[in-house]
Amino acid sequence: MARVLLFGRLADQAGWREREVEALDLSTLRASIARTDPDLAGALVAPGVQVAVDKAIVRGEAALSPASEVAFLPPMSGG
Repeated sequence: MARVLLFGRLADQAGWREREVEALDLSTLRASIARTDPDLAGALVAPGVQVAVDKAIVRGEAALSPASEVAFLPPMSGG
């Protein structure tokens, strides 16, 4: 099972920071989250949200292993 991490407002919205999810790739992982929390699923694909798989930012699809760590990072701001 992939380890899913949420940070910042995404964790606040979900009500959790870390969870295990059975998924072979990012699209399957997102579909699994959408079944249980459609609002969170929408937030995870919002502009500026980045995804890191095993600590590397990915764009688009990525394969996952049972040992994968998937982190959803909210848009950064600051100065």
